[in-house]
Amino acid sequence: MDNQEIYKKTIVFSIKRLLWDILSFVVLILVTAAGFFIAEKISDNGLIGLAIGFIVGIIAIAIVSHFISYVFKAGQIAMMTRAIADGKLPDDVYGEGKKIVKERFLTVAAYYAVTNAIKGIFNEIGNAISAIGSLVGGKGGGAIGGTISSVIQTIVAYLCDCCLGWVFYRQDRSAFKATLEGAVLFFKHGKTFAKNMGRVFGMAALSFIAIGGVFFGVFYLISSIFPGVFEGLAKEMAGKPATATATQDLISSAQNLKLMVAGVGAIIMWGMIHSTFVRPYVLIGVLRNYIESGNNEVISEEDLNLLDSKSRKFKKLHAKTNA
Repeated sequence: MDNQEIYKKTIVFSIKRLLWDILSFVVLILVTAAGFFIAEKISDNGLIGLAIGFIVGIIAIAIVSHFISYVFKAGQIAMMTRAIADGKLPDDVYGEGKKIVKERFLTVAAYYAVTNAIKGIFNEIGNAISAIGSLVGGKGGGAIGGTISSVIQTIVAYLCDCCLGWVFYRQDRSAFKATLEGAVLFFKHGKTFAKNMGRVFGMAALSFIAIGGVFFGVFYLISSIFPGVFEGLAKEMAGKPATATATQDLISSAQNLKLMVAGVGAIIMWGMIHSTFVRPYVLIGVLRNYIESGNNEVISEEDLNLLDSKSRKFKKLHAKTNA
């Protein structure tokens, strides 16, 4: 199967994940709005209610997502991995994906234990590379390190997904043992994965401009339907102390607040659509390189020992799997 076929076959996970994200976003808006109107009616201080409603909504969504949304992402990666390895997929891709995730990770806790271990290992390695950039940059090292860190975090996100794919691929290994092998593969075949980075960042930039631009316009138009709400917020903001006149002027303008809301809404929607549709499309190519590069690779204990010095989390997990 080529990348296009795999994407079409596994897009069901993207659709379900996007529907879930949109539902979560709508709930967040409703809870936040409820907080504003309730506080405005009771104490004439809608700003505080707005903040409380937003926090409550975020916490509720995070708790529920912990037990639901992981199946969409993990199931999609599992099916992508099978398509790359076997060259075919079953008719019921979604059902089979859920089944594999549950078989590989008997509990939700087991899944998050593995994914947190993967993120911890690659984040430690990424932080070390960023620190080197800061040292090399001299006086401008902080800015250079920050830029490098942003790039590294994007790369790390893809590597974490590839490593999770390797965990599904190596069914003959325990999940944690396969995690260690997946990390080693990056260092043994780093040049192979570097070829995909131009596409990764190029697609991210294009989708941000296209998707973000459309939703900025949509949210601005929606905000314009409720001028009274933004005028009320602007008046409340104007009455709050600010550290600088420029800041005070910025937040006490109803027009500026509408632009801010449109911008935040656009970024959130871009994040949803990019992560559910664009990113999986890019991931297939990266994952294919990852799986194929390690397909005939024999990871030795010596290879694992080399990474012990680069990541404390890797070393700890390595010792745990050998115990």
